[in-house]
Amino acid sequence: MQKINFPPRRRQKHPRLLGLCTVTLAAVLLSFIQPALTQQPVTLTMLMQGQDIANWKPFIKEFEQKNRDIRINLIEGPFDTNLVENLYTSAFLLGDSPYDIINMDIVWVPKFAAAGWVRDLTDRISPEQLSKFIQGNVEGGQYRGRLYRIPHASDAGMLYYRKDILEQAGIPAPKTFEEMAKISQNLQKQGKVTWGYLWQGKQYEGVSAMFVEVLSGFGGFWANPQTFEVGLDKPEAIKAVEFLKNTIASGISPPGVTTYGEEETRLLFQNGKALFLRNWPYVWKLANAQGSKVKGKIAIEPMLSSTGKTGGSCLGGWGWGISKTSKHPEQAWKAIKYLTSEETQRKFILETGLIPSYKSLFTNKAIVAKYPHYPQLLKVVEKPALRPPIAQYAQASDILQRYLSSAFTGRMSSEEAMKAAASETRNLLGSLKPPKAS
Repeated sequence: MQKINFPPRRRQKHPRLLGLCTVTLAAVLLSFIQPALTQQPVTLTMLMQGQDIANWKPFIKEFEQKNRDIRINLIEGPFDTNLVENLYTSAFLLGDSPYDIINMDIVWVPKFAAAGWVRDLTDRISPEQLSKFIQGNVEGGQYRGRLYRIPHASDAGMLYYRKDILEQAGIPAPKTFEEMAKISQNLQKQGKVTWGYLWQGKQYEGVSAMFVEVLSGFGGFWANPQTFEVGLDKPEAIKAVEFLKNTIASGISPPGVTTYGEEETRLLFQNGKALFLRNWPYVWKLANAQGSKVKGKIAIEPMLSSTGKTGGSCLGGWGWGISKTSKHPEQAWKAIKYLTSEETQRKFILETGLIPSYKSLFTNKAIVAKYPHYPQLLKVVEKPALRPPIAQYAQASDILQRYLSSAFTGRMSSEEAMKAAASETRNLLGSLKPPKAS
């Protein structure tokens, strides 16, 4: 029988099965890869004054490049600080604030913390790290012993003076109000200057900031945040008001000073019309700019005091906190840590000429090379006169502003005005319970 040779049996391919395996494998791989590809970065929202956005944009972009999983959405706010505060307040009162990172002026901290609008940051930062900041900036970020704000920029009232005129007259810079008044009158009589001393007397927050320095310089106080004791009608406070009124009566200060804010006084001083000026650090750069009549002719000193007393500079400045309603507090803290780091602040100061909150940066070699007055500025910020850290600060300041204006314009005597201011402030704080000792 003939043997039939069948061809070898070929292994059959199953295209459908192979396709199914490929799809399954792809699906498994995709299940691991997909989240990484599709996960959206966390977006943090921050409200900031329009004039500050340009300064901060490069540093926020730098943070985003190093933290690809976080984006910061900057919302441009108004120039006026009070309007920014109103926007924050309205957002919080309506419920869930749209803002994650809160850029706080130093005087907002007690209000925001007492209302429960911002998170307690005390346990997020070590005492060693806090000690690197200007002490007054740290205290300005606290409420009842807890920390709610990390400072990123400082500010302080100071005395500017015409060093060229004093040097020509062989007179050292004054250390007391009495010396300043005497020097002003003598040099005015000699025709060296039109005005002796410029200060902010307009009815607004600036007059409260200015007055707290003079009040401190005469040994007085506004309101004790621990006991709620009010000191506005005490002899030291009345003397402080009398000193300011007498600068107008004696012609040391112009009559219009009762309507002047920071800019009105800066422009007069910058145009060579005055010997002394109380103002903030921003004036230095403008007064030394091209075209300024006092370029290279000015110097600064810490705020003055009365003979035998110790004065202080009103601290301002800004810092960041975290909204209580933020859904991303960990990412917000990561951003705050980066933006308030010493290295970021060093670069920020070199770019902007604003005032550091780290003590070391006032004597940093690169910064001093660009801004040689910073070591002297450190002496200013290390002698603070803080506005009272009370939750009702805005109302207390409004009371003080109204009665100071009445005194400066002659509608009330100094004693009448301060007694009325003290009475209203006591009524404001009277229903409050002093904080428990920690």
